[in-house]
Amino acid sequence: MARIIHAAAAQMGPIAKSETRKDTVRRLIAMMREAKGRGAELVVFTELALTTFFPRWLIEDEAELDSYYEKEMPGPETQPLFDEAKKLGVGFYVSYAELVQEGGRKRRFNTSILVDRSGNIIGKYRKVHLPGHVEPQPGRTHQHLEKRYFEPGDLGFPVFRGFGGVMGMCICNDRRWPETYRVMGLQGVEMVMLGYNTPYDHTGHKDIDSLTQFHNHLSMQAGAYQNSTWVIGTAKCGVEEGSNMVGQSAIIAPSGEIVAQAVSLDDEIITARCDLDLGKRYRETIFNFAKHREPETYRLIVERKGAVPPPEV
Repeated sequence: MARIIHAAAAQMGPIAKSETRKDTVRRLIAMMREAKGRGAELVVFTELALTTFFPRWLIEDEAELDSYYEKEMPGPETQPLFDEAKKLGVGFYVSYAELVQEGGRKRRFNTSILVDRSGNIIGKYRKVHLPGHVEPQPGRTHQHLEKRYFEPGDLGFPVFRGFGGVMGMCICNDRRWPETYRVMGLQGVEMVMLGYNTPYDHTGHKDIDSLTQFHNHLSMQAGAYQNSTWVIGTAKCGVEEGSNMVGQSAIIAPSGEIVAQAVSLDDEIITARCDLDLGKRYRETIFNFAKHREPETYRLIVERKGAVPPPEV
């Protein structure tokens, strides 16, 4: 019997700096209702879905910076999203800035959670691959200070049982790194959910930045195919506070094929009927890790006499 998840990517247009949490949560709820009306039982929201993308600015006032973070989840302003999910019987993935007191100090993470159809949190992930800089870079119209405002995630790449399958999460820049998918793939992941906020000028090199859309889909399609998993990538997009961000939210099958894609740069719902057993067929044939993957052979190749060592970093 096929294991089907009717999933939605809830692409989000710009969030203004002046927009309140209450306003933003109302937008998320409206998209959740639309997704439910189209048959979805799982909605994937974007990265840092509750606020504007604040790492584009140098923020030196501690109270102002703290205002972008969630100290609890759900909290008073986000509880309505959980309540609506329970009412509709729809689960969701959402990313947010997390502020916690751990080890006797304040810690900040770019975090995502997976919530089941009863409104219960069943999984948590903290972004590992932080792009950008710690200090402002000269000559940039918009900064990218994720390394200043977040610590690298400390939860690894876990997978979670839910929605009848094995679910995984990552966030934005994580999607570019093959080990993100492979670590989850080795745990039998069947659907990877991720949100992203990607500007067109993220590297500062025009030849690379001109390929932003190509690289966006390339990384997700390769991760899906090489690890026999569905991938749902949801963008924050459009021109947000002067920053031009890529859209292209997509639902990608274990074959690497895009089965649904957003066509706007605004709030938009896309949906797909995702058969988890499609990934199983790929894991039993082309990407049968137990049969065809040879980690010991890799080690011997690297360690053989005369092998060129990896560069020091």
